[in-house]
Amino acid sequence: MNAILIYSGGLDSTTLLYEYKDDIRLAVTFDYGSKHNAREIACAKENCALLGIPHLIIPLDFIGKYFRSDLLISGGEIPEGSYDDENMRSTVVPFRNGIMLAVAAGLAESRDLDTVLLANHSGDHAIYPDCRPEFVDAFDKATAAGTYNGVRIVSPYCNLTKRDIALQGRSLGIDYSKTYSCYKGGQKHCGLCGTCQERKEALAGFDPTEYE
Repeated sequence: MNAILIYSGGLDSTTLLYEYKDDIRLAVTFDYGSKHNAREIACAKENCALLGIPHLIIPLDFIGKYFRSDLLISGGEIPEGSYDDENMRSTVVPFRNGIMLAVAAGLAESRDLDTVLLANHSGDHAIYPDCRPEFVDAFDKATAAGTYNGVRIVSPYCNLTKRDIALQGRSLGIDYSKTYSCYKGGQKHCGLCGTCQERKEALAGFDPTEYE
């Protein structure tokens, strides 16, 4: 496998970065105007530098300007509480993964790479339509058909929980203090938003995160 990783700098994609480091030829982070982009990008840069993996940051500023989502700087307040459909739906960025996958597939073809790695997981399925297995499968077929070198979309964590991913990362010796999750984007994780709650549950017993 000669892969490009869509890499946010969060817990899930950092685990994928370390697990597949020998197959990853390029990691790409998209700056799309979210409240936590800056914190995540700093983590992405650090981990790629530690592993010697080339890293690109590609701006998708049109998303922040024209799309509607509370996850974006242009949106409303980030909801606090549990990570569930009703609470987190306002943080959906419409078709975000579709846009990122399309750009990554073009990058892969341009660089003679055959795979795009995506770190979605089962906890995302109910909330984010473009994290669901049927979406990933459909996009995989589309990129295979739409690129000369038959680029494939591979989603190793699609049916795993975030806890499963964190346990895998612990076995790999990943320092999760070098990852960022909080949707509010503060200096420290707020500890109250849905993604902070999910992070706490995933890392229970070995959580290095400093919360407010």
